[in-house]
Amino acid sequence: MTVVGEVLDSVVVGAGQAGLAASYFLRQRGIDHVVLDADAGPGGAWQHRWASLSMDDVHGVADLPGSPAPGRSERAARDVVPDYFGAYERHHRLPVVRPVRVDRVDDDGGLLVVRAGDRTWRTRTLVNATGTWRRPFVPYYPGIGTFAGEQLHTAGYPGAEHFAGRRVLVVGGGASAVQHLGELAPVTDTLWATRRPPVWRSDDFDEAAGLAAVTAVEERVRRGLPPTSVVGVTGLALRPQEQQAARLGAYERLPMFDRIEADGVRWTAGAEAGRDERVDAILWATGFRAAVDHLAPLNLRTPQGGIALVPVPGNVQGATTAVRDPRVQLVGYGPSASTIGASRAARQAALAVSRHLATAAA
Repeated sequence: MTVVGEVLDSVVVGAGQAGLAASYFLRQRGIDHVVLDADAGPGGAWQHRWASLSMDDVHGVADLPGSPAPGRSERAARDVVPDYFGAYERHHRLPVVRPVRVDRVDDDGGLLVVRAGDRTWRTRTLVNATGTWRRPFVPYYPGIGTFAGEQLHTAGYPGAEHFAGRRVLVVGGGASAVQHLGELAPVTDTLWATRRPPVWRSDDFDEAAGLAAVTAVEERVRRGLPPTSVVGVTGLALRPQEQQAARLGAYERLPMFDRIEADGVRWTAGAEAGRDERVDAILWATGFRAAVDHLAPLNLRTPQGGIALVPVPGNVQGATTAVRDPRVQLVGYGPSASTIGASRAARQAALAVSRHLATAAA
């Protein structure tokens, strides 16, 4: 086993939007730290997005602290954002170490021990900024293993051309499903199934509506429940690039099927009972879960299954400190799980780290 360096004041896990912002604010406060990133290069989850996702298509990239984000263009987001992140790392001389995939974090006599293979870092505090990309979620349905066609999660979406000439079932009621249907419907036959009827947003999504959505997520996290997606509670809206798919009927939603068969899906109950639909591929746009399994040894989860965070009065996106262990900050989790929220929460996390270190030293 290799023990890397002396005892650090903090370790940041993840170098996406949240991790880089956290590192920036920790450096501002003179806190000795490293950033451990599982990828070989900068860009966080953006470098793994599908090639057809342009900067015109993304729902927004927030500014990193002190650096304006790139604007809209036809360039692929998976090229533009990693370039932006990489330049930011270099300009601010952020202490990113990669590739390092953290396996677990242990408590050892008051210090946190971050383990990655045969390497170990010892630290007084931890800022977890691992996001969700590495934990795509696919629900279980009877017969899922018998399907003879292709099943993919949106995390591995290869582009619309891959499905040309095939009938595709898109499963999921969020913005990702809407976006993928927008790409797929003009080039192939599609079906759409969701657990609940989609909530379409016809009004302008103003600041008050955004605050209400984030507050709803913060309330779940405060109660120790698993967080829902911030985007998932804001409602759906069609953008100009999805209007063609709408004219083709792509957003005529079906309720969820009851079982999967070798050549498609079947409804056995409800209004659609007896209905069969043959499909060649299933695209699971069913979201992600927080990538926090490496924190399991710290026993941060509540009986309800989430990690409870200490609320910050007047700042719903500032909840970052784990209730069960104040040494641990979670950025990009729960109410801060958006590019804007992650950067805002990173400032609060750095402040919490600074306060904890000062208290421990007193």
